[in-house]
Amino acid sequence: MRRWDDTAPSAADPLGECVHGSRLLGSDPALVLHGGGNTSVKHHVDDITGRRIDALYVKGSGWDLATIEAEGFTALPLDRLRELVGLEALSDAEMMRELGAARFDPAAPAPSVETLLHASLPHPAVLHSHADVIVNLTNNPAGEKLVRDLYGDRVVVIPYVMPGFALARVAAQLWAEQAHGGTVGMVLLNHGLFTFGDTTKKAYERHAELIEAAERWLDEHAPHGPAAGEPLAPVDPGELAELRRRISAVAGRPMIVTRHADAEVARFVRRSDLADLAGRGPLTPDHVIRTKRTPLVGTDVDGYAERYREEFDRYRHRGPADLAMLDPAPRVVLDPVLGMLAAGPTVAGAGMAADIYRHTIPVLERAEDHLGGYEALDAADLFDVEYWELEQAKLRRGGSPPELAGSVAVVTGAASGIGRACATALLGRGAAVVGFDRDPGVPDTFDGDAWLGLTVDVTAHDAQRQAVAAAVERYGGIDIVVAAAGTFGASTPIASLSPQAWRQVQAVNVDAIAMLLASVHPMLARSPAGGRVLLIGSKNVPAPGRGAAAYSASKAALTQLSRVAALEWAGDGIRVNVVHPDGVFDTGLWTDELLEERAIEAGSTVDEYRTRNLLGAEVTSATVAAAVVALCSDAFAATTGAQIPVDGGNERVV
Repeated sequence: MRRWDDTAPSAADPLGECVHGSRLLGSDPALVLHGGGNTSVKHHVDDITGRRIDALYVKGSGWDLATIEAEGFTALPLDRLRELVGLEALSDAEMMRELGAARFDPAAPAPSVETLLHASLPHPAVLHSHADVIVNLTNNPAGEKLVRDLYGDRVVVIPYVMPGFALARVAAQLWAEQAHGGTVGMVLLNHGLFTFGDTTKKAYERHAELIEAAERWLDEHAPHGPAAGEPLAPVDPGELAELRRRISAVAGRPMIVTRHADAEVARFVRRSDLADLAGRGPLTPDHVIRTKRTPLVGTDVDGYAERYREEFDRYRHRGPADLAMLDPAPRVVLDPVLGMLAAGPTVAGAGMAADIYRHTIPVLERAEDHLGGYEALDAADLFDVEYWELEQAKLRRGGSPPELAGSVAVVTGAASGIGRACATALLGRGAAVVGFDRDPGVPDTFDGDAWLGLTVDVTAHDAQRQAVAAAVERYGGIDIVVAAAGTFGASTPIASLSPQAWRQVQAVNVDAIAMLLASVHPMLARSPAGGRVLLIGSKNVPAPGRGAAAYSASKAALTQLSRVAALEWAGDGIRVNVVHPDGVFDTGLWTDELLEERAIEAGSTVDEYRTRNLLGAEVTSATVAAAVVALCSDAFAATTGAQIPVDGGNERVV
């Protein structure tokens, strides 16, 4: 893990050096995952009067170590923090109130819940991680002995204590008992590793030294399991969609569910002791807010939820009288056939659960197979963390979810024009979007885990069906379908129309969509939010133009297809509607040359031609996309079989 860059800020810039060290820790998932870990440096603050005050700069809540900036650290007066550590008792609410009030800058982020522990350590720089290899040493029956045998008296060993004031007090006491001039670290059982030094670079070097020693010991005494075999086979997309529907029903909101079926996962889920091993608890208590205490083994979602409710009732007395139960839906599912499924209200949430459990699997395997068995904290301690107000605050900081959070949309023709605009709008409303397009650049059309671009010729029905399956593997199901892929074909009088030209237009504009609808129906019928289909028609349906027989007929047939689908699918809760655009000149159908040619034919300028409608409005791809997304929203929950013109008003249609 030694990746220190000697061109980075040095000890002459303590905060800059701390930022660099923090990013090195945060960018290594074997050390820190998704907001975990914390760091600090003791320096000074020059206040407005010019007085120099000793200060602790500590990571602020809500910042990720991998990307933290200097403004992500909160400065607090060191003397005040040490006064707080000296108190006999301090509640969580009192601690956070005092820390908040002590900030030199009231606009700085809330300081880490482990601020007092950082303040109590007599070293300028402190780094804290949840390194996989450290919890591999500690999460077994002989954990403390293994740590002491490996490191001797070079580390202070702290039994598990709830983070916050209680941990700071215990750590200060045990530090006084165990620490000496040669102490280089502190191991918190079932929690992680602290190292320190005169500089962040020194603290980082000590972190690397202790972790490398643990890696060498584990490689010798607890080698990784046998080489993984084959990945798991694909499964019926409808089965995944049904499981997602049941998870979402228990969660009370649509959930993203990602499938992981690689060889390492396959090896783990085929263990004969899977249910027992996976049921013992997470690596560190802070993981519980992302993964819950245990995964669901198998597919009995209702049974899992019932057990969760029973556990809540068993321990609710440990919280305040008005403690409300969180949703009881699993966040990780393990099954010998399905593999590992990770669930979350957003793609990011599902991704966090997956990342955490991927790091959990090898720790469980090594501890169980070589170290006398995996041992986690007991259920009561983990309940305290899951329902700890300070941990729940991490989840609330994201605010209210976007309107379409948890929904999955498939958009055809997503690389350009109306399809791209629809994908943009859906992503902006929080949906995960799978884009189909024959353009090989479609995978890179958007960035982020909420986008999956697949190069697909929609007229190749098997390829399109496989793409639907890939969408379900990635996100768990399909809630929205926007069929925007289309072609105009050559402008040809009927008398000159060739069978090939006619067939090509029908294949793209009608046949491909009919086959798409047949493929997606099982998923739409299982949508936890109700299936929604939006087909991009054309003004040519009510008002066809000369030379556009193939195009006009195809869009008319598409409209009829939508009406039949609305009739057949209403009983499944699926809404099917059509948008009829006109004059959308920022699509691939219109080149600058064609637009100028048509403007001349109409006896107008190009700008006039763009707004040749009753409202004098320019209709863009984004205009059409806004209507599409509106029809996907709850505002149109009672609308199906509708045809909505988006054309600025056309005399031939009105």
